[in-house]
Amino acid sequence: MLSSLISLVVLAVSAAPAIALPQLTTRQTNLPSTFKWTSSNALVFPKNDGRGVAGVKDPSIIQVNGTYHVFASTAQNEGYSLFYFNFTDYSKANSSPFFYLDQSGIGTGYRAAPQVFYFAPQKLWYLVYQNGNAAYSTNKDISEPKGWTAPTNFYSGTPKIIEDNLEGGYWVDMWVICDDADCHLFSSDDNGRLYRSQTPLSNFPSGMSDPVIAMEEPRKEDLFEAANVYTIGEKSYLLLVECIGSVGRYFRSWTSTDIKGPWKALAATESQPFFGASNTVFNGTKWTDNLSHGEVVRTDVDQTLKIKPCGMEFLYQGVDPGADWSSYNALPWRLGLARQVGGC
Repeated sequence: MLSSLISLVVLAVSAAPAIALPQLTTRQTNLPSTFKWTSSNALVFPKNDGRGVAGVKDPSIIQVNGTYHVFASTAQNEGYSLFYFNFTDYSKANSSPFFYLDQSGIGTGYRAAPQVFYFAPQKLWYLVYQNGNAAYSTNKDISEPKGWTAPTNFYSGTPKIIEDNLEGGYWVDMWVICDDADCHLFSSDDNGRLYRSQTPLSNFPSGMSDPVIAMEEPRKEDLFEAANVYTIGEKSYLLLVECIGSVGRYFRSWTSTDIKGPWKALAATESQPFFGASNTVFNGTKWTDNLSHGEVVRTDVDQTLKIKPCGMEFLYQGVDPGADWSSYNALPWRLGLARQVGGC
């Protein structure tokens, strides 16, 4: 399997001269049973550029040849949009200019919660996001933000199983990961259910199947939103889901040998989470109790979403503990960086 993946990446390099993609490497595959983190202060803030953005949130991040590429949401009372920025060192993240993706083919209107990855079989970058449906845009060059295409939806409308379960919730946070045979699309309903669809790798992005419930919890707070799924080693998978605890937002985790499940709890409680206030020490002032929507920094950038189990970095959104939650869209979300400590 590893040799075939390397071949795919090598082919991608020859077809995408603007950015040479890193080759995959053999990595340790054992996840620790407990996790500890240190967090930076807030790193990235909204710009004072006339856009009236209240918060920056939902980051997706990859590193390619020393440059970090970040796609994220802007939030304000009027709704959500997407933006892009890049930097070579975290100390320069906040000074990096934002490119608002409504200036690309993605256009204006509701867009939120992006995920970026390189789909090696087509030699294209994909940006997956929510627009009332599950949508995607493509680009040949990740460093050219004007190059993103207009949104295309994965489904003709809201799938029935999701629509039937949406009362009091929202269809949010789409996430794509592929194995050797299929590509899988995950999403959440803010009601305690995680959904999964699939289509053959050779057919992606067309032909997503009707979703099935991949996991559910009686309390919606215990399986809320912002799911990430990653490949660990050759045939193991890590699932992260944002949950709502007694103090704030945090992430539970599960593992499986199959993207379809079943999923086995790993670090899955508020007191011993994958990532949360109870296992994170802040460098300086504790600036948030909510360690919310984000993702592991990826250096293997193709559709398998491989990450290493040790030395992880997690770019996430947080908000001042004294913030007024009466208007969710107006919350002053900021981005921070956590680093895994020990455990491997």
